[in-house]
Amino acid sequence: MNAPHIATASYLMPRRTFLRGLGITLGLPMLECMTPVFARAAQAPMPKRMLVIANNLGVLPKNFFPTTTGRNYALSPYLEVLAEVRNEFSVFSGLSHPGVNGGHSTDNCFLTSARGAFKAGFRNSISLDQYAAEKLGQVTRFPSLNLGVNIEKANRSLSWTRDGVLLPAEDSATALFNRMFVQGSADEVKKQLLRLKQRGSILDTLNTEAGRFSRTLGSTDKARLDQYLTSVREVELRLQVASEWEQRPKPVATQPAPSDINDSKLFFEKFDLMLSIAQLAFESDSTRIVTLMVDAFKTPVFSLPGQKATTETYHNLSHHGQNEEKVKQLEAADRQHMALLRKLIGNLAAKSEGGQRLLDRTMVLYGSNLGDANIHDNTNLPILLAGGGLHHGQHLAFKRDNNKPLSNLFVTMLQNMGIETDTFGSNAGTLNELKA
Repeated sequence: MNAPHIATASYLMPRRTFLRGLGITLGLPMLECMTPVFARAAQAPMPKRMLVIANNLGVLPKNFFPTTTGRNYALSPYLEVLAEVRNEFSVFSGLSHPGVNGGHSTDNCFLTSARGAFKAGFRNSISLDQYAAEKLGQVTRFPSLNLGVNIEKANRSLSWTRDGVLLPAEDSATALFNRMFVQGSADEVKKQLLRLKQRGSILDTLNTEAGRFSRTLGSTDKARLDQYLTSVREVELRLQVASEWEQRPKPVATQPAPSDINDSKLFFEKFDLMLSIAQLAFESDSTRIVTLMVDAFKTPVFSLPGQKATTETYHNLSHHGQNEEKVKQLEAADRQHMALLRKLIGNLAAKSEGGQRLLDRTMVLYGSNLGDANIHDNTNLPILLAGGGLHHGQHLAFKRDNNKPLSNLFVTMLQNMGIETDTFGSNAGTLNELKA
């Protein structure tokens, strides 16, 4: 079988045209991303990036949210940990996803805002990162990276396709490093190219069978099948692009490969390591988009820096019922989240790219699907956004009893990446107070 067909300037076909030959029927979409991937990369402006970190058990709200607003707001107890970088981020209150309730199950909807999380008949929608990756095209080796800490891979993810399919998160720092930097021998690269071609030929066969089958369907089913074929064609193009990237030299690593931390109890050590890998991915321009789900829900009894291990699992601690000892341990954990965030912001600010700080090209969103894990509340979510060259150093407060959609912030983030859109998820506007 032939590898997936890629149209060129001298050979373009309408989207509905089919190629027939060698026993195959292949539909060709007319897409902007059909232009050579390396030509697109050469013409691209200086990159804008996005890192989304979700802690699916949230933080203690009374210690996170400031009690005053505006640019001269008084730092809350948790934000005091970030005092030295306070002008690099904005904090928000009164944001949530309308109609997204259901306690812990809403972590899968944090970047989609799909209503009715996992009720009967629920179907998720495309996540913010995948929407952005679609719009930007594959200008880097990886359109996006979806990472996790102590993640339950089969059931949890921040990344969802347009059809609402979960994209499993990678939780191995070593595997990520190897994917980004280990070139492999010529034979290994050749084998990878062969695998890509084989996968493409399977899709060719699917298109053939689908074309034959389509003639027997009614108009509604044909429309549905057309949507499916469009998805297949997009996959074919991605396989071809991936093949081109396989033949390019990988960047030279500036540090040795890390060793995986397999002990789930070393929760914050794993979290720190994955943040380092995310930063390395940006520095090497391996990707522009990274998501990281910190799966506290699945974290067992864990170690607190400089202290003894917790007395209970992270989940049990989150249901503290105002128990003094549980609250004390939660406070220590929440402060460590803030400390790692401060470290990340500082590291990005210290790196230069094209005469600017890497932080000014990189938005870092930290938040949770739970406003108060103790009572499974999905409103008034703790949200903090740093970097990206935005107008920071402020507390933007909205109504606690009538929240603004968190997707308003998502649209502003998309626009900051150069994506022309006024809508995403459940948004009802933007948060352009962040624009300088």
